[in-house]
Amino acid sequence: MPHPALVYPVPESSQNSKASKFRALLTSSELEFLMEAHNGLSAKIVEEAGFKGIWASGLSMATALGVRDRNEASWTQVIETLEFMSDATSVPIMLDGDTGYGDFNNFRRLVVKLCQRGIAAVCIEDKVFPKTNSLIDGKQVLADIEEFCGKIRAGKDSQLDDDFSVVARIEALIAGWGMDEALRRAEAYHEAGADAILIHSKKPAPDEILAFAKEWAGRSPLVIVPTTYYATPTERFREAGLSMAIWANHNLRASISAMREISGRIFAKQSLNDVEGEVASLKEVFALAGNSEMVEAERRYLSAKTVETQAVVLAATRGSALAELTEERPKCMLDLRGEPLLRRLVRTLNNAEVRDVTVVCGYKPEAVDLPNIKKVVNQSFETSGEVSSLACALGAVSGPAVISYGDIVFRDYVLDLLLQSDADIVLAVDAKWQDHAEGGRKHAPDLVVCDRPYAEDQFLDERSVMLERFTNDQDDLSAHGEWIGLARVSRAGLEALRDEVDVLRAEGTLEKTNLPDLFTRLASKGMAARIVYITGHWLDINDAFDLARARNVI
Repeated sequence: MPHPALVYPVPESSQNSKASKFRALLTSSELEFLMEAHNGLSAKIVEEAGFKGIWASGLSMATALGVRDRNEASWTQVIETLEFMSDATSVPIMLDGDTGYGDFNNFRRLVVKLCQRGIAAVCIEDKVFPKTNSLIDGKQVLADIEEFCGKIRAGKDSQLDDDFSVVARIEALIAGWGMDEALRRAEAYHEAGADAILIHSKKPAPDEILAFAKEWAGRSPLVIVPTTYYATPTERFREAGLSMAIWANHNLRASISAMREISGRIFAKQSLNDVEGEVASLKEVFALAGNSEMVEAERRYLSAKTVETQAVVLAATRGSALAELTEERPKCMLDLRGEPLLRRLVRTLNNAEVRDVTVVCGYKPEAVDLPNIKKVVNQSFETSGEVSSLACALGAVSGPAVISYGDIVFRDYVLDLLLQSDADIVLAVDAKWQDHAEGGRKHAPDLVVCDRPYAEDQFLDERSVMLERFTNDQDDLSAHGEWIGLARVSRAGLEALRDEVDVLRAEGTLEKTNLPDLFTRLASKGMAARIVYITGHWLDINDAFDLARARNVI
């Protein structure tokens, strides 16, 4: 239940500003949360995670700039960082404003600049300038109460948005001055016009914070930063009637751990191969940066037309090895962590700007009901193979095109490698297919024999690896990898496929031919596919074991 003393009136605002959104959080009857960010990217990630507000941490911004949290970053540098954060997000931001970067005059100028950039609130602490981080051992020098009250009044008199909030942070407990001094300062700051009080502690238990909350008794919103008493159940904060909790520096700390680990591995291995599948893909980076908006803008404002890549997904089979799981739906529509397998595949294509997707259905086509796809039906799916399904879709694509089995999942970078290739036909091949087959495999993999095996330095070698033939003999010692069921063809490559399909139809062998056979025929006629080797980071689903494994990996 909300604490009855903490239902505060929300002032009317002339506009739905970020400041008014923050004021609503601050005065909410529920415990609200802010998450730390220190630049535009981390701010986007915080909003993406679902947080309704952002804490622009002074410690994190300073550390990200490579300096100490001791006002070594100037307030103009902080403002510049905040501007990027504000432009990148729609949720309100509260700045960790240290001591206000000087006296009352510095602080009122800061408030004006924050309001101009859409920052919703600022928190200032009652220590002298330059400040020392509260969690560093050493003497903490507190500001004079009257001087700090004057700073609060100057800030409130200077704000350009009526809903802009000034939060007064009390450091008396940090400095060892005791509970009475903390309460005396809180009352004075409240009377000076502070919109909320932040009570800070560096003890590993929340006792003095909860004791302060009890004494304060909801006279104004109360904010905490439970960095040192992190093990405290959040429900205790709710029971104490606290207004807001700030997770103050965890994105910065997480990024330090991740960057150290990845940098160390790359340095030791002198290769990117082992880490590529474990870091965010470039497509994720581009998505966070808003590149999709640029694509739409280019379509709107640039006259030049670019050739868009299309896709054909072969998803006609039932997947009989999955038994009752596919009784009412085809394999491609099986649930994989809350959504159909095909939806994940289409989203992966869409994220790579491949939006024109044709799905070849067969078994129970009515169950394939995803939006934004084209459907064609292979009526003879029960007696025909993959090339027959491909032939059904050739009228819907003009190239370039991605061709994919409908029962695979893979990391985004695998598709990126194919899209970046300038070859007429390019196939993704897993060079470590034996590892992929661990646990026993009941179906024969599409193994390939190439003109050269996989090498760690493949991306430094300008020579292309080319397909010679396919084999499904797992004991074939000449096999260099497994085709994962993903290919890309240029317009010329698509025409070569189309011509060969016509030849197969004329021979009467179209319905019995699979894609490996088709690519092998083309290779024998001088249209060999280029090979892009990968080392894992994909799964195909043929039976219940595969489905369980895919759910665990995804």
